[in-house]
Amino acid sequence: MNNDAFDCDVLVAGLGPVGAAMAALLVRNNVSTIAIDKDTSVYPMPRAVHFDHEIMRLFQHLGIVSEVSRHITELQPYEFRAADGQLLLRLEPVRDAPSGWAMGYMFHQPGLEHALRGILNASPLADVRLGWRLEGFTQDAQGVTATVTGPNGTSAIRAKYLVGCDGASSRVRELIGGGLFSYNFDEPWLVIDVKVQPDSRLPDVNLQNCDPARPTSCVHSGPGRHRWEFMLLPGETADMVLRDEFVQSLLEPWKCGHVEIERRAVYRFHGLVANRWRSGRVLLAGDSAHQTPPFAGQGMCSGLRDAANLAWKLEAVLHGRATDALLDTYQLERERHTRALIELALSLGRLVCTLDQEIAAARDKNLIERRKAGEMPFPP
Repeated sequence: MNNDAFDCDVLVAGLGPVGAAMAALLVRNNVSTIAIDKDTSVYPMPRAVHFDHEIMRLFQHLGIVSEVSRHITELQPYEFRAADGQLLLRLEPVRDAPSGWAMGYMFHQPGLEHALRGILNASPLADVRLGWRLEGFTQDAQGVTATVTGPNGTSAIRAKYLVGCDGASSRVRELIGGGLFSYNFDEPWLVIDVKVQPDSRLPDVNLQNCDPARPTSCVHSGPGRHRWEFMLLPGETADMVLRDEFVQSLLEPWKCGHVEIERRAVYRFHGLVANRWRSGRVLLAGDSAHQTPPFAGQGMCSGLRDAANLAWKLEAVLHGRATDALLDTYQLERERHTRALIELALSLGRLVCTLDQEIAAARDKNLIERRKAGEMPFPP
């Protein structure tokens, strides 16, 4: 089949940060790309709040550091504290990362997504279609024919490869029968993102309060913003905890001054990995392939590493520099690293997510003793 039969080399389904980075890396390497997303604009509120120095290096490669830098603050230490305020564990970020960048950054996700989409808007090889939803697809030896629904009805897109970056409830994963391996971690948390005033009284560090009465996170999330995460207690429902009076009752003890609530949502923190990341000419990346709790700040980072790994391989195959057997190395290379980060996040999460006072007391005693002995129970 000749190239005239194809609408693009690669169809990217889902245009969050992973899909946008995937498309940006592809067009930068002379791969024609159509990127679709069911929403008509960037999701207006932040979801991820942390990325590390390796991801900043990827942004440097894409030429968007100046745009991204407007939405970041350098990572501060992360402290775990007991209910009575005693320090259990302090994770100090390494200041001299091998890449030359700071070890990590806290950020505002919509600003990052706009920077990534700016690459696509400027490239003649990119076709961004917002308000388009993937309904299904068929594939053959030459390519993939995707059925999509857009503003003007249903149509088909013919591509040589399809990459599903369509999130935790991925339609692409469902259609390839990817299935999910579960680490049996499923905890509901209320997430509150706020804008803060210059005189707001907020902690200088990122905090994890390991209080069995209600485990709570309080972290920076980019210039002028902050995030709280509160674990739901037995019997609490999403409708209950999302009410204004409930949210205010949770924030009041922090005595942080005036804050403007930007978003509130209940998320379930999962540890999940798709069993297969490739089916012929269809591949998964980001949350479509794996989901991690936020305790290590590596969810989006893992997805962007997927994009960096897969994009150059697709380019090499499409331009005849490798056979498509190269694509079999994608899951092989990425899954082990992804699982290691999920397992680190789960270790931190299980440390935090206990409501049993006796277990919490034993945990606190152990961590305090280990800290005083100079032991580090987790990598920095």
